Amino acid sequence: MKLTSIGVIHSPHLQAAGTPVQPVFASGIEGTLELNPEYAGGLKDLEGFDRIWILYWFDRAAEARLEVTPYLDTRPHGIFATRSPSRPNPLGISSVRVRRIEGNRIHILDVDVLDGTPLLDIKPYVPAFDAFAPERIGWFATAKNPPVADDRFEAKR
Repeated sequence: MKLTSIGVIHSPHLQAAGTPVQPVFASGIEGTLELNPEYAGGLKDLEGFDRIWILYWFDRAAEARLEVTPYLDTRPHGIFATRSPSRPNPLGISSVRVRRIEGNRIHILDVDVLDGTPLLDIKPYVPAFDAFAPERIGWFATAKNPPVADDRFEAKR
């Protein structure tokens, strides 16, 4: 298995503490996806999409844990029932809005990712494929904590 960073995510979020925990809580926050020049050709036709999925590497996450207390709850849950960054494979995914594309840069809104995070992939958000009306959402149905991060999942350096 091989993963290659295709660029870097720029945002105003410099540390986990205080960063919105999902794009829905980051409404209007601006950022930029800066692709490595060799990947700029892959942006052809992307400007026609309102939203995109970005996949990234949680490069500052603490080591993986199989049970965590997520930001939106006060009780521990299995890692795969959360969106915690302290995962066996520290992959993140966010749906962000596209403002404009200039060369190898995508200007985005609703960014909930730390500045300097390695960007792994970009995919268009297509409601016909990506929007589902779930009947069950597990423990999220009773989640009440504030929608910002603290430092509980950040690697101690």
